[in-house]
Amino acid sequence: MARTTPHALSPADPSPADTRPPLYRRVADQLLGELRDGTAPPGERLPGERRLAEHFGVSRETVRQALDVLRSDGLLTTDRRGSHVALPGPPAGSPVPLVFPVGARAAKPRTGDRATVTWGTPPPEHAATLGLAPGRPTLMHHYTSAAAGGTGGRTAVTSFSAVALAEVEELARYRERADGRARAQLRRAYDWMRRAGLTLHHRDTITLQADTASVRVVRRVHDQYGRPLEITDLLVDTGQDALVYEFTLPAAG
Repeated sequence: MARTTPHALSPADPSPADTRPPLYRRVADQLLGELRDGTAPPGERLPGERRLAEHFGVSRETVRQALDVLRSDGLLTTDRRGSHVALPGPPAGSPVPLVFPVGARAAKPRTGDRATVTWGTPPPEHAATLGLAPGRPTLMHHYTSAAAGGTGGRTAVTSFSAVALAEVEELARYRERADGRARAQLRRAYDWMRRAGLTLHHRDTITLQADTASVRVVRRVHDQYGRPLEITDLLVDTGQDALVYEFTLPAAG
């Protein structure tokens, strides 16, 4: 969960007319904002009431009321294991989004996906592309995936630029938890960039690796001002898997 500022939800905030929503409603709205920014992806179990109460600086009863609000709106489901995110998907007919980390969709269902983030020194090629000084650390995303049975392996490493971290709040939050252990939900990274007012341009270079059945895909993303945002290096075992790229044609003018 992203950190919140207790002051924003404090019932003691001065308000001459006191026209604010009830505290539980404000907690519900704050929690909904965190769910929508991708901090907690669909289907993920939320922390317990005690942890949420500490997170927002309110009582467990207030948290309980906030969860009831989201549950009644169909945004949470609850079973014996707890509450789970149930946000709706994109509207039918909406364009297929640019997919992170590299935009390549798997040809077969995958069960072994794992993604983590670290704060470290990127590979020299990444540093040069992003305009980082040699040895300067940045946020890095590490992705591994395999189809059922462990076949069709693919790995990816993404490095983000200083521009991306300065202008995309959701990415900047990950610096504090970039320990290489906790799972990282950056699948909406490109959506976050667009929401920050950045127009994305990308160039994908696909090369066959010599003497192997692997394909290397390098994606470089920059904004409307030509500033680099990220570079991703993906390696796919094409002996067991296939790259499937999706794109949407613009509407006829």
